[in-house]
Formats: sequence, structure tokens, C-alpha cells
Amino acid sequence: MSKGTFKLPPIDNEPIRSYAPGTTDREGLQKTYDAMWREQLDIPMFINGEEVRTGDTQRVIPPHDHKHNVGQYHLGTDEHVNQAIKTALDAKEEWANMSVQNRAAIFLKAADLIAGPYRNKINAATMINQSKTAFQTEIDAACELIDFLRFNVKYMYEILEEQPSSSTGVWNRMEYRPLEGFVFAISPFNFTAIAGNLPSSAALMGNVVVWKPSFHQAYSAHIVMEVFRKAGLPKGVINMIFTDPQETADIVFAHPDFAGVHFTGSTDVFKKIWQTIGSNIFKYKTYPRIVGETGGKDFVWMYPEAPALEVATALNRGAFEFQGQKCSAASRAYIPESRWNEVKTHLVNQLKSIQMGSPRDFNNFMTAVIHEASFDKLKSYIDRAKQSDEAEIVFGGNCDKSKGYFIEPTVILTSNPHYETMEEELFGPVLTIYVYPDNEWKESLKLVDQTSIYALTGAIFSDDRYVVEYATKALENAAGNFYVNDKPTGAVVNQQPFGGARGSGTNDKAGSKWNLLRWISPRTIKETLVPPTDYRYPFMD
Repeated sequence: MSKGTFKLPPIDNEPIRSYAPGTTDREGLQKTYDAMWREQLDIPMFINGEEVRTGDTQRVIPPHDHKHNVGQYHLGTDEHVNQAIKTALDAKEEWANMSVQNRAAIFLKAADLIAGPYRNKINAATMINQSKTAFQTEIDAACELIDFLRFNVKYMYEILEEQPSSSTGVWNRMEYRPLEGFVFAISPFNFTAIAGNLPSSAALMGNVVVWKPSFHQAYSAHIVMEVFRKAGLPKGVINMIFTDPQETADIVFAHPDFAGVHFTGSTDVFKKIWQTIGSNIFKYKTYPRIVGETGGKDFVWMYPEAPALEVATALNRGAFEFQGQKCSAASRAYIPESRWNEVKTHLVNQLKSIQMGSPRDFNNFMTAVIHEASFDKLKSYIDRAKQSDEAEIVFGGNCDKSKGYFIEPTVILTSNPHYETMEEELFGPVLTIYVYPDNEWKESLKLVDQTSIYALTGAIFSDDRYVVEYATKALENAAGNFYVNDKPTGAVVNQQPFGGARGSGTNDKAGSKWNLLRWISPRTIKETLVPPTDYRYPFMD
């Protein structure tokens, strides 16, 4: 068989399309959205490369118009979980033995399919099923997913090139094997890119995967799976199931061939997963890899001399883009007393101009939250703030679910830095602000660090480099992604590898080689070129 050292094609971040008025990109996306809005899609599970339909279906509901149907997805049972695991294990040997360049080619092709013929389709599905605006969808479902697929291939090649040194007469080599067993990927509703990356990153490294996407992201997950199949992913390598979460967990985490979990979701769920894996540790053939990115209570801190308009704009974008449904969204802010009125004026003026509604209307900055349970939870926090002696609604506070699950961008001012909306993750368009005395800015940084169990993202605003240095050190454990003079959202693959610690996860940095290293089991090979023939050493003479 012919061999070669194959050079990858150029890999860079995918350019973001603007969808500005009059562009063909805008017109094409709107036409695709309209066509998909009228469709009734029947979404199956995929097990061993085959479409699996059970007849037990659930509606695919646009959050901004919950009376409208765009289709249905099929729910599976414990039987389908077991089938998915068996199918994955049956495919494991052949997939692991496939050459690196052929595995890479599959995911590079998937990236090009999304960049080209599938771009409007995956974007429209995300807009419809997850209520993202065109821009938020473009940076997620298109650009970030494309970046994950391409850069992961680049990182894989960099990992393979890392080899040990050899002494005279010895050749040392490092082999990067997939894990022994199957990987379980659990993806959330809020990012199509995460849904595509969690199973594909593990699969790229030679693993087989059982993938359970969020029910509330079934449409775009279906498109992701369609792209993988079109790109040539062999049967059984990634199996997508829609099954009961607890029933699935009971089967997966008790299986002796369970080798790892790739998770994005809530902190409480991840802790329960970890606890279950610990309880079952004697059942497994190997110690499972546990990789998770979970919650956040992300902060913006302002130094007294920072520009107020810049801070207000960062709060607006950081807290309210995609209705605050990012684990990185700004949800608590610390503003100096002398600057609060100025920041408030800019912030409120910007908020007054925000339009809400369907993502089909490109004038809208915000749309609906994902489902009724989220709406009800957010409304309960807002209602309590309206009645609290420690809180004041500075802007917003109105909620309406008559047609879609719409929550106004809401700003709460609190006199208590430990008020519930300063500490608890809400996952919605609610920002809480605490005003601190200017001369206590160092003490306020301790407050930022100690208030939350999370440590995902955070931002500071200051033009004073001594302050920047002090604050960066004071908050070194408060955020895995730290921003200076910018909003705490919008991490880009290969530029800001993403992940946090504390209650925010294992900090394995999606969009970097550190994440891929979790899905391999290295083997060191030492070959002695001319073995000795005498057991005696010179010191024995």
C-alpha cells in the first residue's frame, strides 16, 4: 500500500456573513427559512446509519410561535439505547483502523458542506427550532461548527506529530489510540456547533459515539447528522438517539464498555453523572473520561475610570444576545457608584431601541426563550424581584407567552450583592447589577470572585494597566475565559479555547488540542535496534 506524509489544506476561521440588506446571502437565507417553515419534517433517530422511526413522536416547536409545527421527531426506548451501543461497538475496530487522512477527510468535507450547500439549511433550522437571530445563528451553526470540524483535524495532526526522543540504539514512538469502548455525547439546545462538536471530536480521534442531542434542538441536530452522512461517515460511528434521559443514563453508565462522556449542560446534571460513574466504577473495563462544560454566572466588572458607553454596550450584547441563553452570557455586573447613572443612561437608551419577535424579521435583536419551563422560571425570578425590598427593575420585566415565549430584556438593580439573581444561573435575558463604592474597588473584586460557584467567563473594563494587572490576578480562578474591555461572550475556535472550572466544568477547552487529548489513550513503544546478549553490566567487571 502506498504511503505518504500528507499536508493538510489551509485552515483558518470561517468568515462571518453579514446578511445585510440587499445581499444575496440575506435573500437566500430568508427563502430557505420560509420554505422550511412551511415543511413538516419527520425526524428519525440514526442507528447503524439507518433511519429509525418509532411512531411515538413529539412536535418540533418554534419557541417564537409555539402554536406552529414544523414537524416531529421520534422518541426511542431502552431497546434503541442498547442497539446504539451495540452498533457503535461493532463499528469500533474498523473505524479505529481507518487511516488518519481518511478520517480527517470526512470531517473536512462536512465542514465544506456546511460552508457551502448546507449553510442556509443548517442556519434556518437553528433559527426556527432554537429562535436565534440570523447573526447569532451564523456565528454558531455555520462558522463555529465549521471551525470546530476544520481545526480539530489540524489539532489531531499536531498531536500525532508529538513524539518522544530516542537515545542511541533505541527508537521510541508514541501511538495515539482511541479509548477502549464507546463515548457518550450529550449536547444542549443552545448551540448547534456544540451539538456537532461533542460527537465529532471524539469520533475524529477514532472513537465510536452514542449521541443524545437535546429534544429542543432536534431539527438542527438532524441537519448535522445529515451532513455527517453526506460527508461519508461510516455506519455505526455516530448513532443519534432521542430517548428518555434517565433511562438512557441508567443503561449507558452501567455498561462495561462505557469509556467516556462528552457533556454540555447543567451543573446539577453533570454532578449526578459524575456521581453515577463513581458508583459504577467497578463495572468498567477502563476508567472513563469525564469531560463537561456546564453552567455559568458570568460577570462584568467596571473600574471607576472606564468608559461608560463601552461598558453599557458590552452589557447589552453580553446579557441579551440570544436572549441570554449562553452559558457565557453576562448575568451579573459590578458598577462603581460614581458612574452608575451614566452607565444606566446609556444602557437604558440602547435597550429602548431593541426589537423583539421572530428571527425571520432581521430587524429583531432578540427573540423567544427556548420553552415554557424556561419562560416560567424566568418570570418567577422577575416577579420576586418586583416584590423584593432588595431589588428594583431598572428596565423591562414584562413577559408574554401567548404566542411565543417572550421575556423582555430585564435589568435588576440590587442593594444586596448576594441577592438570588446575583448568584443563581437563570439562563435568560436577565441582568442584575450591584453598585459598589468607588474606593472599595479592590474589595469588589473579592466579591466578584467569591459570589458564584461558577468560573466560566468574566470581563473587566479599565484603561489603567495597573488595574488590569491587579484585577486579572485577583480573578485568576473566577473565569476560564477572561476578557479585558470586551463582553464575556463570543469565544472563537483557535482564538479563545472555551471552558471553565469550579462549578462550570472540567475546563478541557473546546476548540483546542487539549479537548482532543481527552479522547485518546497513548501507547509508548520502545524498540531496541540491537538487543544486548550479555546480562552483565560494566560495573560488575
